[in-house]
Amino acid sequence: MVDRTTQSSSDLIASDRVEGTAVFNPAGEKLGHISHFMVEKRSGQVRYATLSFGGFLGIGNDHYPLPWSMLDYDTDKGGYVVELTKQALDDAPRHNAGDHPDYDEAYGRSVFQYYGLIYPW
Repeated sequence: MVDRTTQSSSDLIASDRVEGTAVFNPAGEKLGHISHFMVEKRSGQVRYATLSFGGFLGIGNDHYPLPWSMLDYDTDKGGYVVELTKQALDDAPRHNAGDHPDYDEAYGRSVFQYYGLIYPW
C-alpha cells in the first residue's frame, strides 16, 4: 500500500494526488479544489485544471477550467494558489459537474481571454 502522506521532493506528482488538492487565493482563502485536469492527448501537456467551487457537500458545485499556467503550488499550504477572488469566478467560464464542454480552440480561447492570457495553441 502506498503512503499518500509522505512528502516527496520530486517535481512530479501522480494525477490521483492532484485531484482533490485545495486551491487558494493569495490571501489564503480557499476557493475550492481540483476536480480533474485536461491533458493534451499527443503532447501529454496539462492544459487546464478544473476548479470545483460552490455547492453544498459537493452537490451543485460548478467547475471552472483554469489554464494550468495560472496555478502555483505552495508547499506550506499543501495546495495550489491562483490570483483570483471568489468574485472573479462569478463571471468566469464554467460548467455543471455533469456537463462537459467541447475543449476546442474556440472554447480554449474564451477561457484564456477571460483570464487575460494568450491562447498558445
